[in-house]
Amino acid sequence: MAVSETLTSLPCSINYGDRMKALQANAGQLSWQTTERPHCGAGQVRIQVAAAGLNRADLLQRKGLYPPPAGVTPVLGLECSGVISEVGAGSAWQVGDEVCALLAGGGMAEEVVVDSQHVLPVPEGVSLLEAAALPEVYATAWLNLFILAQLKPGERVLLHAGASGVGSAAIQLCKALGNPCWVSVGSAERLAYCQSLGAQGGVVRGDNVAALADWAPFDVLLDPVGAAYAELNTRLLALDGRWVLIGLMGGRKVELDLAQMLAKRIHLLGSTLRSRSAEDKAELVSALRSEVWPLLASGQCQPCVAEVVPMADAERAFALLESNQVQGKVLLQL
Repeated sequence: MAVSETLTSLPCSINYGDRMKALQANAGQLSWQTTERPHCGAGQVRIQVAAAGLNRADLLQRKGLYPPPAGVTPVLGLECSGVISEVGAGSAWQVGDEVCALLAGGGMAEEVVVDSQHVLPVPEGVSLLEAAALPEVYATAWLNLFILAQLKPGERVLLHAGASGVGSAAIQLCKALGNPCWVSVGSAERLAYCQSLGAQGGVVRGDNVAALADWAPFDVLLDPVGAAYAELNTRLLALDGRWVLIGLMGGRKVELDLAQMLAKRIHLLGSTLRSRSAEDKAELVSALRSEVWPLLASGQCQPCVAEVVPMADAERAFALLESNQVQGKVLLQL
């Protein structure tokens, strides 16, 4: 089923005055509707959106399970790429710059206004369209592995849901920076995909997830699953292992043997990105530009795009991501 009021021409050719078109969720239904055009103030830039990345947070927000933070637009979309069309006072960006941006919301629209410190240039060798697949996944992977878990060269990593957008980025960062990693995934095809990106190996979750013990212990574990793998995680982690919990796809409640966590001195770190302060995000974006963007420009890391879907067919894009059969990112193109 297509989104209501489908887009029939490029956003730059449409002029609504103080209005624009944007994707919102009303009672669980997606709607491409006219809404208020955001104001561009000091320290901000306006981006004419070329494409937006689709994330699980968007699926949850659509269902009413993950409302945007206070003061953030209800328009969906946590990352986008596009061309700067307006620059607020105090910003070093220029009109016409091709960029991508980390957002708290609003990316699935004809245009978005964002803090200029949350904007990144399109890396050399990456297309404007592909750049929409970068900000959220690389920010998530870098924040959780290298800032919170303080991953050191040579330490071993386990990535649950390794073929996801975040997993794809994390595998490439681990390979580039000298960290052998293993994955759990949903199919043999997805395991082969992860290995093609640099994973050492892994297991298919429908077979024998406990076989991950063959490669244990792991120093850092990135976990979007939660309860379903919690007991296993405590067994797989090394002494002083760091378990970074970033999602609850496998449930939120579990009984754990705390004695095992105590004996191994396991660090359990809960982490979200969307609700972090503007200052935290600015520091993270700065780190991406200095540490990760050179890896993208050199080809050591790359955007992993599973499929590009027209905004008018957003329902199909949401269903595709929810199927858990995606390798990499789904993009919505204007």
